[in-house]
Amino acid sequence: MATTNDIKNGTVLNLDGQLWNVIEFQHVKPGKGGAFVRTKIRNVLSGKVVDKTFNAGLKIETATVDRRDYQYLYQDGEDFVFMDTQDYDQITVPGATVGDAVNFMLENQNVNIALHEGTPLYLELPASVILVITYTEPGLQGDRSSAGTKPATLETGYEIQVPLFVEQGTKVKVDTRDGSYLGRVND
Repeated sequence: MATTNDIKNGTVLNLDGQLWNVIEFQHVKPGKGGAFVRTKIRNVLSGKVVDKTFNAGLKIETATVDRRDYQYLYQDGEDFVFMDTQDYDQITVPGATVGDAVNFMLENQNVNIALHEGTPLYLELPASVILVITYTEPGLQGDRSSAGTKPATLETGYEIQVPLFVEQGTKVKVDTRDGSYLGRVND
């Protein structure tokens, strides 16, 4: 058990038998009345995001979550196989748990997996990854009518919008949270 004062980003709460991951939190002390904690929490299993307010000092149940480094090995049908980088044990994570992270994962890439009682809850990727563009149309010089972007396919098969000057075979930095182009990477 903990109190609402212990809430931080990434804390996993056990509310009514369901696990919720804290995305954002804010301690509020109004001029009149008692203090409270305003949170934005995501259901670990369904991915549903809700806003919840707790009174300050309220006892809440936190879930013990073990975050460990794993290496992505391969995809096995709908599931994904990862290897623990410490003891080399392999675990299989369902595709629903991996979610959109599949768009930014390459084989042998390290990811952080949160486990609760041996069950994978979610994956944490780095904030950005470097991927190669496998296909994009050549950009026409002087064509700026469409705000200067064009679709490009990454080596994972995911499609992002890139500036017109980016060519096929270019290494680019991609934000893993929203899939946006962050810039070219020089070797």
